[in-house]
Amino acid sequence: MSFDYDLFVIGGGSGGVRAARVAAQEGVKVALAEEDRYGGTCVIRGCVPKKLMVFASEYSGMVEDAQAYGWDIQPGSFDWDAFKGKLHAELDRLEGIYRGILKNNGVESFDARAKLVDAHTVELSDGTRKSAKHILIATGGWPSVPEFPGSELAITSNEMFHLEKLPESILIVGGGYIASEFAGIMNGLRVKTTQFYRGTQILRGFDEEARDVVAAGMIEAGVDLQLETNVVSMVKEGDKIRVTDTKGNETLFDQVMYATGRHPNADNLGLEEQGVKRGKKGEILVDQYSQTAVPSIYAVGDVTDRANLTPVAIREGMAFVETVIKGNPTSPDHELIPTAIFTQPEMGTVGLSEEEAASQEAIEVYAASFKPMQQSFAGRAQKVLMKLIVSKASRKVLGCHIVAPGAGEMIQLAGIAVKMGATKEDFDRTVAVHPTMSEELVTMKVPTRET
Repeated sequence: MSFDYDLFVIGGGSGGVRAARVAAQEGVKVALAEEDRYGGTCVIRGCVPKKLMVFASEYSGMVEDAQAYGWDIQPGSFDWDAFKGKLHAELDRLEGIYRGILKNNGVESFDARAKLVDAHTVELSDGTRKSAKHILIATGGWPSVPEFPGSELAITSNEMFHLEKLPESILIVGGGYIASEFAGIMNGLRVKTTQFYRGTQILRGFDEEARDVVAAGMIEAGVDLQLETNVVSMVKEGDKIRVTDTKGNETLFDQVMYATGRHPNADNLGLEEQGVKRGKKGEILVDQYSQTAVPSIYAVGDVTDRANLTPVAIREGMAFVETVIKGNPTSPDHELIPTAIFTQPEMGTVGLSEEEAASQEAIEVYAASFKPMQQSFAGRAQKVLMKLIVSKASRKVLGCHIVAPGAGEMIQLAGIAVKMGATKEDFDRTVAVHPTMSEELVTMKVPTRET
């Protein structure tokens, strides 16, 4: 059979663009369709604008610290309009880079929605049909809001970057990393911030001790964190939203943001009609090589709900090219992925939590909690946590958990050692860099506890 393309990619996010570019560099004919903006969740409505907002929100604390260090700096007000203008200019620039990457590598792009017609054909929103030997779906995920009385009044993380004005008060519902990150951002921008989470502690699934340190730091910074609390109903009251919660309280907020979950963006793509199977959450089911139940159709990234992180989608896209285009079967590695949570305080983690490791084998826990020098001098009391989980049998470091300023930067480097199978003695043999926070990772000699 002859096809219009060797590969047709549906979705212009990080995973789809990387796969398209690398495939085109191998000399095959590639096309890509994107119905929205190029760059996907990460660049347009996720990690990039969120991290820029984290930076912006941290300056309020820096001004106070600078005064403690002797600088004659007076606190000012935050100009949301000025920041938002620069933010969107930067996103436009990055989208242009993504478009340029495709064009410069010979990928034909279509600003249109695409859906499957058969195992080798897609139909664009203008009715045009294109055929391809292989089809790759990389349509990502999308935030969801549960249905309840007044749920239509809620916004999601998608809308947070487009607010007309900064609210005076906001309720953030959810306990995951997105909710907790935005709670820190809004609080840092001097918005009166309340966070509801129905569970007993935020950041479920992460190391419990680290979660506790993050939550305590958020509360100390001014976030009104209300655990075991959820929304019952919401009603519009003038320019505000009246929220009734599960404890019977009624409170007025300017905005309510929901971050209680995301779902794979895989509806209305013609998947089921062609035999592509989906899971309970709507995710596209794939094998270890990202292949669906239809041999010519593959999927990577958040739409598969494996490890929903931008660098993982990129790795999956590259593994797909190795497997399908270069004929070198390659399974993406989802083990020991370092992760940063840009809460305030920031958290970095790789490997097993203390709870996970203890359920599998006998372990030693090395943990140090202290006030970092820079903030302590300025009078701030937020604590840092450095923690290693060590196997008694193999002496391997099974997990590393850091709560500290710059934890994301630290965990990237610690992640290399953990991925390589470093032992506690390898850490011990490493000379400390002094004075730093991270030196604690190589100076803890006695276990804090054993299980």
